[in-house]
Amino acid sequence: MWDSETESLRGRESGNGALIPAKHGLKTDGFQQRGQSWFVSTDIPSDLLVQIGEVNFHLHKYPLISRCGRLNRIIYEAHEGELNKIHLNDLPGGIDSFELAAKFCYGIAVDLTASNISGLRCAAEYLEMTEDLEEGNLIFKTEAFLSYVVLSSWRDSTIVLKSCEKLSPWAENLQIVRRCSESIAWKACANPKGIRWNYTGRPAKGSSPKWNDLNDSSPSRAVHVPPDWWFEDVSILRIDHFVRVITAIKVKGMRFELIGASIMQYASKWIPGIVKDGGGESTLDELTSSGGGVGSWKGGLHMVVSRNKEDSGIVKAKDQRMIIESLISIIPPQKDSVSCSFLLRLLRMANKLKVSPALVTELEKRVGMQFEQATLSDLLIPSYNKGETMYDVDLVQRLLEHFLVQEQTECASSPSRQYTDKNMYEESQKAGVSNAKVRVAKLVDSYLTEIARDRNLSLTKFQVLAEALPESARTCDDGLYRAIDSYLKAHPALSEHERKRLCRVMDCQKLSIDACMHAAQNERLPLRVVVQVLFSEQVKISNAIANNSLKDGAGDAQFQPMVSTRKTLLEETPQSFQEGWETAKKDINTLKFELETVKTKYVELQNEMESLQKQFDKMVVKPKLHSYSSSAWTSGWKKLSRLAKMSHMDTHYDVSDQPVAEQTRKTPRRWRNSIS
Repeated sequence: MWDSETESLRGRESGNGALIPAKHGLKTDGFQQRGQSWFVSTDIPSDLLVQIGEVNFHLHKYPLISRCGRLNRIIYEAHEGELNKIHLNDLPGGIDSFELAAKFCYGIAVDLTASNISGLRCAAEYLEMTEDLEEGNLIFKTEAFLSYVVLSSWRDSTIVLKSCEKLSPWAENLQIVRRCSESIAWKACANPKGIRWNYTGRPAKGSSPKWNDLNDSSPSRAVHVPPDWWFEDVSILRIDHFVRVITAIKVKGMRFELIGASIMQYASKWIPGIVKDGGGESTLDELTSSGGGVGSWKGGLHMVVSRNKEDSGIVKAKDQRMIIESLISIIPPQKDSVSCSFLLRLLRMANKLKVSPALVTELEKRVGMQFEQATLSDLLIPSYNKGETMYDVDLVQRLLEHFLVQEQTECASSPSRQYTDKNMYEESQKAGVSNAKVRVAKLVDSYLTEIARDRNLSLTKFQVLAEALPESARTCDDGLYRAIDSYLKAHPALSEHERKRLCRVMDCQKLSIDACMHAAQNERLPLRVVVQVLFSEQVKISNAIANNSLKDGAGDAQFQPMVSTRKTLLEETPQSFQEGWETAKKDINTLKFELETVKTKYVELQNEMESLQKQFDKMVVKPKLHSYSSSAWTSGWKKLSRLAKMSHMDTHYDVSDQPVAEQTRKTPRRWRNSIS
């Protein structure tokens, strides 16, 4: 019989414990390993062989069936109790856990640690080592160690949760994963004031923010714990356990920027391509190589064990996709919880690994929320569809649309922001803060310049992306002109109509002097655009001179610089520009001459048309004259005589030099009285 009263948990130093069961009637000096077999050091020969994989345990039936309900049932359900061999290949924890459980059954002291407790707890559950068989059985002992030793320690909770990765679904069903996740979340969110912390993370940098110091006069108790002290420890967890921890931390009320920083830390460890300098992309071969990727990290942590060399790359790529999908789902919804650069690199990997379209759409909306923080290198996301453009232009178009929708929503929700784009820009300039649309416009112009070199880029895609932003977003169109010039240079086969259509997206009045000088001698531009550029520059100079001349007291002083600047501009103009200017003037004169010629021809045709109309009228009126009656001639003479009288009255004046007709009109008429 076993004396349970003598059993106890001994030793709690460094999170370890020792199980010392009561002495058994079967004396043994322990276990001995010989090759792939384990033997019990005793004089009594073994009568039971337990096989786990390729390892054999030569044991005795009685010590096992007295505490293991599963083995008891298997042995006694066999015919006449003649079963001498048992296979336990599905035992959680494997060989190591069964060895500890067998030692416990034989009364040998077992050391419990954070590394073996989870496997031993699952093995005890599998073997059904309950209190029904004997008081103080292994399930009770392991549960006590988990509750009172492991969960009270940050380090042990992390180690146990890490060891649960090979114990699914047993660890989940026994609530080991949940309890460890809750313990880690509670400790990560706790204020370290009054607590001695011994975390295993990297030492804090000098620029890291500090937690509150201890209000203790003893300098030995004063600690400076950075808020990211827990990042390194939780980043060693498998993705599903990491999600459990982050979810629990969110519930505890951790600041969203710290949660986002921990997610970026985790991604940098498990997705090497996401932290490549300059936003460059990593090939799939790099991600699935034997020395990197999801299967390993700089510490020897292996998450995926491939079965063979042929499918190792596929398995690792699949796990990369699972990691990205999980990270997207737990990113805090608040703006700026993670950087826009990180989101775009995550989006790049998501497109490469064919992540779920719903999650990709959600990630695109997140990028649109902080699109003004992006850089050009982050936007150069390759297109993985063969035969299309080099870069994913449609993706950037969608990101820009999400940004505009977000801006419009914010303006509509906040009455203080319901201004026109121009007023918003003026207010932002006065406040010294650049507007988000202005920054996005510069970013889009740089992106257009980069993708314009792609000969597969259609004119429609270029034009739609260039016109997506409102006109007020661009205070200067130099960047847009540079992009148009790059597109014209890379697509020399464009027709004149296509060139004019392309240049319509640009406002010549928003070009700087340098851009105007370049455009004036740019042979790739249509002549009409060159004329518009020169005319707009002339208007600018005229307006500047007029504005300076209206200023009081400083007319000469301010007018002279404009004249000198204009003179210097003309004097320092290169010879090629002067030749281009002369050519443009000749073309303008030619156009004027052709216009005058067309006007002259138009006048001649109009005169000929009038003469033909008169001849036609004569031909129509002449036959009608013969059909007129004498009454017509009579009425005609009456009209002529009446006109003659009126002209005669107008020529007679009285003494007061006024016409007789006017005097007559001034005399009041005498009306006849009615007889009624």
